[in-house]
Order: sequence, then structure tokens, then C-alpha cells
Amino acid sequence: MYFKFTFCPIILLLWASLSFAQNVNVVIHGAASIAKTDDNFVCVTLDWWPAEKCDYNQCPWGKAGILNLDLRYGALINAIKAFNPLRIKVGGCLSMERWDQLNRFFNHTGVKLTFGLNALFGRNESQTEKGLWIGDWQPQNTKDFMQYTISKGYKVDSYEFGNQLSGSGMGAKVDAKQYGKDVIVLKNLVKELYAHPETQPKVLGPGGFYEEKWFNTFLEVSGQGIVDGLTHHIYNLGPGDDPNMMNKILDPL
Repeated sequence: MYFKFTFCPIILLLWASLSFAQNVNVVIHGAASIAKTDDNFVCVTLDWWPAEKCDYNQCPWGKAGILNLDLRYGALINAIKAFNPLRIKVGGCLSMERWDQLNRFFNHTGVKLTFGLNALFGRNESQTEKGLWIGDWQPQNTKDFMQYTISKGYKVDSYEFGNQLSGSGMGAKVDAKQYGKDVIVLKNLVKELYAHPETQPKVLGPGGFYEEKWFNTFLEVSGQGIVDGLTHHIYNLGPGDDPNMMNKILDPL
């Protein structure tokens, strides 16, 4: 592995910036706190994309996908250890061999693990509404996975139920009432398999885009004491091919 650096354009840019620099006075009123960020705010998702996955005329993934990631790479190991701990989210279809390898890696680096479960298992796609998946969630696959995980002594901090199924979804969606009923099934399964409350993984959801009516209905149906953490996705910068991307980064307000 080698790195190639080009300094000349950076130096020219710095020189140009200094040439037009102005002295300014910045006054900060620190009388009130607007928001507080938790110490564990940073988290990482290990994604699934193969090396040949390309978007916006770029193919950036290389061997960064979870199925071909080099778990012995020293820089990666040290970076994760430095967070002490780093929360990593993993999900999807794994062979048990790869699951074993990942857990050795997580144990070595002190990762706090969130595992994303398949919330479409057992459902069927609606014939009348595009993208809607109907029917009850079937938990047997998840039960088998949890039993194996427990038998190996692997630590899972939390289970997230599905991915981007809320509201209008992303390629697939589940009705809020149905999702609420199914997450109760998941919670009961966690309680059944993890006998001691102090070692029970948390149940998270829905891990999708926020739509107020959908979220409200889901929480009303699931009720208290079921969901331990509410998760949603937000992409303030928009898609990677947005022509205004640079302006959004440099001037987010």
C-alpha cells in the first residue's frame, strides 16, 4: 500500500486565501446551552457493498464491505480501539463462519455491537400497493441466530428491527401498526432467550426515515417498555450527486 500526495495546489490555495484574508472579531454568547452531544455519539455501520459497487461515476468501496473486510488490518484495529468503545452496526445475511470471525474482531477491539435484524422475514409483498410488505413477521430465523450467538458467548448490545421500513420506506415498507405488533414479538423473544435482565440486549427501531404519523402509530401500538431506543435516519446533505453538496458542507446554515 502506498500513498501519493500533491502539495502544490494546496499551497496555492492557502496563499490565495491569505491574500484576501480580513481581520474579524467573533463574539460568542455562551449563556445558554443549545444542545448536548452524548460522549458515545459517534457510531459506525459496516456496509455490504462489494468492490464493484459504483455510484455517481465512482467505485469507492474496494474491500471495505463487511464480507471482504480485512479484520487483521492494524490501522483499522487501532482506530476502533481508540474510541473505547465504538458502537458498530452490522446486519444482513452472514455465514456463521463470518459471524464467528467478526465477533473475534469485536471482542478484540472492544466494540459495542448493534445488530440489524431482518424484519421482512415471513412477509409477502402486497399485490395492490407497491413496496408494502404485509403479514406477520416470522421470528424463527432470528431465534435460531440468537440461540447460536448466545451459545458462543457473543455479546450484542442491541438488536435493531429492520432497516428503512418506516413511513414510505426505502424500497420496502411495513405498516406502522403491523411493525408495532411485531416489535412486541421481538421484545418477548429477547426476554425469553436472554434470561437475566442485566444482560438482555436492547431493542431498537425502526431505523428509517421519520414520518410523524407513522412513528406515533408505531409507538402507540407497541406501548411502554418495548422499544429501548428510537432510531431514525437523516441525510442532511442529500444524495452524493447533489450539485450543491459542497455548499451544504461549507455553509450548512
